Amino acid sequence: MSLTTAIGTPYALTNPISLIVDKPREEFTREDLIRVIEAKQIERITFHYTALDGKYKELKIPIANRYQAERILADGERVDGSSLFKGMVETSLSDLYVVPVYKSAFLNPFDSGSLDVTCRYLTRDGKLAPFALDSILHSANELFRRSGYDFYAMGELEFFLVNDPSPLFPADKQRGYHASGPFVKTGNIVNEMVRYISQITGAVKYAHSEVGYIESIRSDVDELRGRSAEQLEIEFLPTPVEDAADNLVLARWLIRNVAYRNGCVATFSPKIEEGVAGNGLHIHMDVRKNGRNVMTEPEGKLSPVARQVIGGLCHYADTLTAFGNTISSAYLRLVPNQEAPTRICWSDMNRSTMIRVPLGWSNVKHLAGRLNPQQKSVFTETEGRQTVELRSPDGSAIIHLLLAGITMAAQWGMTSDQSAALADSLYVTGDIFHDQKLLSTLQPLPKSCVESARLLRQKRSLYEREAIFPPETVDYVAKLLMEENDENMNQKLVDLPADDRLHETRKIMHKDLHRH
Repeated sequence: MSLTTAIGTPYALTNPISLIVDKPREEFTREDLIRVIEAKQIERITFHYTALDGKYKELKIPIANRYQAERILADGERVDGSSLFKGMVETSLSDLYVVPVYKSAFLNPFDSGSLDVTCRYLTRDGKLAPFALDSILHSANELFRRSGYDFYAMGELEFFLVNDPSPLFPADKQRGYHASGPFVKTGNIVNEMVRYISQITGAVKYAHSEVGYIESIRSDVDELRGRSAEQLEIEFLPTPVEDAADNLVLARWLIRNVAYRNGCVATFSPKIEEGVAGNGLHIHMDVRKNGRNVMTEPEGKLSPVARQVIGGLCHYADTLTAFGNTISSAYLRLVPNQEAPTRICWSDMNRSTMIRVPLGWSNVKHLAGRLNPQQKSVFTETEGRQTVELRSPDGSAIIHLLLAGITMAAQWGMTSDQSAALADSLYVTGDIFHDQKLLSTLQPLPKSCVESARLLRQKRSLYEREAIFPPETVDYVAKLLMEENDENMNQKLVDLPADDRLHETRKIMHKDLHRH
């Protein structure tokens, strides 16, 4: 199938490799990538893979002849697993293969001589390494697919872009939502980020300025001190959950590199200033059958499947923070009245709840026709667009493990006879923070990394069932969280004098600018 047959006339943001080989990325073969190497005079293949720290790693492999290129694309290369998964893989058994996933290939926008590709980790016997983060997500997804459905997800990737301040057209604190230039100064940088992410993944929904803005950051950290910060968001389109995780990790790598090339700092840290919005990583999800979204019924109301997924998310919610909120500053974000959840509940279009059911075009069609009567032809939606949104995760998330946990929560919901009733019992209306009686009946989310670790250990069977999460992974994450040593952090900060509290709060917020 040619590219023009598959997706119509190519556009400016069509994947450049697709344009060369005339096929969509899902159909890339080794021969296609060899063709790209020869056509673009590629000097090296760069392998990428996600390590235990959740970051995109790389291995540069120079290519001098066709045989060398074919061999590396066919069988991958060796890496030291004990370094990439330190504390989890023994030094005596440390070798792993990294093997390319052809559909992930892209032309490196920062290195014209490189063809880059995302890899998976395989063991000595050619099986997926069970402790690798992407392998765990793959296993969770395979478990979900036994239900006869497919699980899709997408993220809202929020970050601060830290730049040198400008006295011209100053922005207003906490008024940055969807602001435009010249009040937002980083529009061209965001355009560059979106261009690369779109060309490589084909899965960007939109980008915009977010609420947070800091005119001059007070900090002991050189990267931040005295600089301004604009909060931005790049939101994705739903894709199969394994692709969604890869897209988010890749996007964070691209965003940081574009920021660096422009003399800026991009940070996904959950919180960088008191009283200013934090960086969430809201995750939207939907369930599909034969390619069709099944989250709504014909009349537009939520389907039983959607309510079961919500029930599953509520059942898992207090332990999902172990993967979605992994540093102390995450729990400075999860406070009332900051559009960040603190209680386990859900509602429609309600940003004070942990789970939100956003508008989904379920009972309206061809809206532009109401404003443009000259438009005679009608656009027909073929897939459905309703999602449910989990609002608790933030920029410290270990993305593959978070999405693996969410997938297991959804699978539990789809297969448990308790999930629908649980969802019904946790539905709320209105701003829950304005209703103290209601608030007192809702289970709180953890208030620290230590509390998240304790709950993860207590309820580890939620993740270890069906041998999806290896016990070593659960132990590693719990240990990572316990090392934050932040139990009762918020109360301790409240008890300090005002100036001391601000200083200590900033130390907590700024110590992990680039953790994941």
